[in-house]
Amino acid sequence: MLRHTGRKRNYKHNLRLAVLLCFTAGMVNAAGLFAFAVLTTNVTGHAALLAHKLATGDFRAARMVALWLLLFLAGAFFSSVFTGKTGPFRRWGYIIPILCEMFILILVGTFGHTYRQSILQTEYFAGSLLFAMGMQNALVSTISGYVVRTTHLTGMFTDLGIDLHTLLFNPASRNTDVRKKIILRLVIIFFFLGGGIVGGFAFLRLSYYTFYLPAGVLLIAMFYDLFRVRLRKMVRRIQAPAAA
Repeated sequence: MLRHTGRKRNYKHNLRLAVLLCFTAGMVNAAGLFAFAVLTTNVTGHAALLAHKLATGDFRAARMVALWLLLFLAGAFFSSVFTGKTGPFRRWGYIIPILCEMFILILVGTFGHTYRQSILQTEYFAGSLLFAMGMQNALVSTISGYVVRTTHLTGMFTDLGIDLHTLLFNPASRNTDVRKKIILRLVIIFFFLGGGIVGGFAFLRLSYYTFYLPAGVLLIAMFYDLFRVRLRKMVRRIQAPAAA
């Protein structure tokens, strides 16, 4: 799910990635909105907000929004530094971004109760989540070959509409590939929305501790991949003497 890239990657890997990471992003987005009144998984709305603040002369708020945009960009850059590595450690380039994202979510969950709606606190709480989501989006995009996006749905709805038209009105293209694309896009949309619903309900009951939940999902995803690697190595070592 996380280790395989390029030709070694298949459709099932992307499906698993979409299920876990889109669910995580949905939870963070909803919890961030409840906690800090800020959408923390995309930058399109923030770009419009930046333009609005600049047009109305609210330069203090414009600076804050511009910082959020830069932090999302910085998160994507930071993640790409590790996922773009080559050589023997390339397969493990996802570990550091995921650990960093987990660390940020745990910090927000631990210290979120100190939030008093000040501008400075909004800057660093929301900004840290935007940085984390920038890391996740770049990580998933790179690993999946730019097939899966976990932090926004605009492109997914657009691509889904195109694929549905192709399936319905172009009989020559009614093949397995188009159907697989539609299923993957529906999975991304469903689990992002599902994560948002879970994150919203959880925040009403758990408050800022809700951010521990997506951190736990990331931990499961990471150890799932590590466990599979070690299990396969053990099986190969056992089978090697038998084959000899």
